[in-house]
Amino acid sequence: MDLRQLSPTLAVSPQICPEDVAELAAAGFKVLVNNRPDQEVDARIDHEAISKAAEAAGMTYHYLPFHPGEITPQLITEFSHATAGRGPVVAYCRSGHRSTVLWALSQAGKRPDVEILDAASKAGYDLTPVQPLLASLASRKV
Repeated sequence: MDLRQLSPTLAVSPQICPEDVAELAAAGFKVLVNNRPDQEVDARIDHEAISKAAEAAGMTYHYLPFHPGEITPQLITEFSHATAGRGPVVAYCRSGHRSTVLWALSQAGKRPDVEILDAASKAGYDLTPVQPLLASLASRKV
């Protein structure tokens, strides 16, 4: 697995498989957030297969599909709730980028924009195209 740490309690990853879930739980992760829509994957790694693996591993599981170009305030809020205070979290999608975008937008107004963008960059994700939305959300929370 290619885990990339965005904060002390949140890592993102490209697509995982059901057999990866037990390894994540053994590493101390408590929550698994799936941001990859089922339409992008086969049944072996769809949300039901991952949900069953998470349940077997004792992890809390959230299916929050993020279709490219379809970010909504509700999705940002749901991601924020799913990743708040329940222990170490892994969020994943095809490459980890969409999960990183959701994290960044959920942090708008809570952390300085430069800190959010820097954390994403250090994890290998360029969020420059999201910067105007990040700034807009931050200004609404002030």
